[in-house]
Amino acid sequence: MGRRVLLVEDEPNIIEAIRFILSRDGWTVEARSDGQGTLDAVRRRRPDLVILDVMLPNRSGYDVLRDLRDDPQLSGLPVLMLTARGQKKDRDLAMRLGVSRFMTKPFANAEMLTAVRDLAGG
Repeated sequence: MGRRVLLVEDEPNIIEAIRFILSRDGWTVEARSDGQGTLDAVRRRRPDLVILDVMLPNRSGYDVLRDLRDDPQLSGLPVLMLTARGQKKDRDLAMRLGVSRFMTKPFANAEMLTAVRDLAGG
């Protein structure tokens, strides 16, 4: 069984950092830099986990999370939300929308790896 992550992040340096951290642990990381079309990408690629930035071009991470949770086939998919804005109101909104875990940037490599392993059940 493949271990696949769909990373939705618009900062190239963050994409490369997460790709490096996870690929060394055996994950396949596919990246998108735009919130628009993410729901279709999830349906096509069937990742084990989605890592989702809050602030994205064209469609926010909150909107994407809402779409995922509203889709009966995808509602149980683990979602790790990343943001540079870690205020309580941001975290509360993500929790209300059904995020699996919330992480602020910058993050430690070990923190990212642990979160992904925990959320994907391994």
